Amino acid sequence: MHELPSRRTVLGTLAGGALATFAAGGGTAGAAPAAAQTYTPPASRTWLSLNSDWRFHQGDVAGAQAPAFDDGAWSALSVPHTWNAQDGADGGGNYYRGVGWYRRRITVPEDLSGKMLFLQFAGANQVADVWIDGTHLGRHQGGYSRFRFGATANLTPGRESVLAVKVTNADNPDIAPLSADYTFQGGLYRNVSLYAVDKLAVRMLDHAGPGVYLRQRSVTAASATVDVRATVFNNNTTSRSLVVRAVVTDANGTIVADRSSAPQTIGADSGADVVQTLTIADPRRWNGLADPYRYSATVEIRDAVAGKVTDVVTEPLGLRSFSLDPAGGFSLNGKHLDLHGVNLHQDRAGVGWAESDADHMQDFALIRELGATAVRMAHYQHDQKDYNLADATGVVVWAEVPLVNGTTNSAAFTASTQNQLRELIRQNYNHPSIVFWGIGNEQRTDDTATNNLLASLAALVRSEDPDRLSAYANNLGNDAKVAGHADTTAYNKYFGWYGGSYNDLGGWADSLHKAEPNRTFALSEYGAGANITQHALNPSGYGSGFHPEEYQALLHEASWKQLAARPFVWGSFVWNMFDFASDGRNEGGQRGINDKGLVTRDRSTRKDSFYWYKANWSPEPTLHITSRRWTARTDATTEVKVYSNATEVTAVLNGTSLGKRNSSDRIFKWTGVKLRQGTNTLTVTASIAGATHTDTVTWTLAGA
Repeated sequence: MHELPSRRTVLGTLAGGALATFAAGGGTAGAAPAAAQTYTPPASRTWLSLNSDWRFHQGDVAGAQAPAFDDGAWSALSVPHTWNAQDGADGGGNYYRGVGWYRRRITVPEDLSGKMLFLQFAGANQVADVWIDGTHLGRHQGGYSRFRFGATANLTPGRESVLAVKVTNADNPDIAPLSADYTFQGGLYRNVSLYAVDKLAVRMLDHAGPGVYLRQRSVTAASATVDVRATVFNNNTTSRSLVVRAVVTDANGTIVADRSSAPQTIGADSGADVVQTLTIADPRRWNGLADPYRYSATVEIRDAVAGKVTDVVTEPLGLRSFSLDPAGGFSLNGKHLDLHGVNLHQDRAGVGWAESDADHMQDFALIRELGATAVRMAHYQHDQKDYNLADATGVVVWAEVPLVNGTTNSAAFTASTQNQLRELIRQNYNHPSIVFWGIGNEQRTDDTATNNLLASLAALVRSEDPDRLSAYANNLGNDAKVAGHADTTAYNKYFGWYGGSYNDLGGWADSLHKAEPNRTFALSEYGAGANITQHALNPSGYGSGFHPEEYQALLHEASWKQLAARPFVWGSFVWNMFDFASDGRNEGGQRGINDKGLVTRDRSTRKDSFYWYKANWSPEPTLHITSRRWTARTDATTEVKVYSNATEVTAVLNGTSLGKRNSSDRIFKWTGVKLRQGTNTLTVTASIAGATHTDTVTWTLAGA
């Protein structure tokens, strides 16, 4: 197999190999035919899951790549898998960081003879070496991006082979991240699969990107112009004449644009980029939560002499435009859209990073329930499922390279970080939800080496994707040089948690906006910890071992009120959507957990703060009694607080009315409420959108 990466005319970077670039010529026009036609992409590729039937051993073993190696005593498991699902969240910061081996047998079906074969790994942390029958296919460095290895010469259809993978999450000074406030879980923690494609096909080894790239040149209500670039490679031993067809269909499969290139010849072991410009009239635009509409863009590769389609790739196409304004914030399709949402980590109780598709779907269902309009996928490239769900949900995404905290001043570290950013962009270029490419988070020094690295990453974004925005999350001073490289800067500010008062947020934002009125900026992180078993009435603070749920709620109440009044802050992202593993932590009564989530790590409990944001962000009826988990009371006098998007709420305690309350800020309070000894039942009622809603809790007051 001789396929080589390409020199990408839109996304940049010469990677070598014989190459030509062709503009589209001839064929049908960019607009749809007069009579509407439907289109179903022909099937040309074969995809096989390799998730099952693995053997695993934690620790390094000499000779484990050899096909005759005896792995009978190893653990049997399926991937996704991480070896840190348990020890990575039990505290102490001493979770296993080292080597793990995976082995399985693989037999390619005989009917795939003559096809090009590619092994695909959706993610392995942090360095992975891959062998087939003892032959080393290659090494991938970086724990969060997809990677592929050509395996045509190593796998014979109909014959069993042994696939062996050595993964290590050991500390490596040449690979970002060097450190971060989360557990670096090791293993094959995402899907593994095999692709079989024709020898005349869209390129598979362009940094594991899709090989089809959709650049939106212009999008208005009247029309949309899109460059469809297909990176083609001829792996045959002789030249081939080919035709590239680009077809855009709507959600019903109706063709809205269709164009074919003139026949052109590509030499043996050579590649070409074929760019075709299509126009979609009266486009239905991808419009966030309101209407996350997507077209599909399909590229067919046709052997012009044989007259057959040899390869087909279909990618999502969400047509949209966006902009940032220092005074007005973010706009989508020419209209202001307040970007408010959450940071997201790939972690949950029981499985750690080895999340299933159903896990990802549950996460986005909760994000959608919250009413978030944006997600910062911190601090690394996430699984493709997350980006697909963001596309479908209509959530605007900030995608991020895993450059966190410190850096190594070396050529190897710079090259590795740049490569991780390049992989992030090429693999996710077509997702309409992605607007921002994050180039770093919380670099701890403002020295020359760090700034040179960030400058190179910002330049890489401009060359790879000149149409989106680079972003940086800063926790140094407003005037730090590290904050000046990206197109826009955001700030991690924990007023009321790591210093100051939660009432300081608005003043900080006003001061920055006044000092630099032409700067666009966001709040990339803010929040507080909360243990759902710890409680206090209107606490003024917290302690290292005491994270009352009520303090988190007070901080978020104050923070959102200040943010909502300042549209020049183009986005705000709560840290974090879910509690997550950080094995070095021991606080708030929970070892190994960062408890700043709005939802618990097992996804079973939405904290009070979740409902505060839901009442403000979501149109869904919300009526929630806070402090509901504080079931065992010792003080007879308490406060009743409710979050709701109703205009009026009625409360009844033990059958006696506490009266009605009106509110303009989604918070309804009854103070000086007297509990009786024993069981107390509190019920609140509200009419929302013409329907009656109730919520009930039971609190028990201990006897004297």
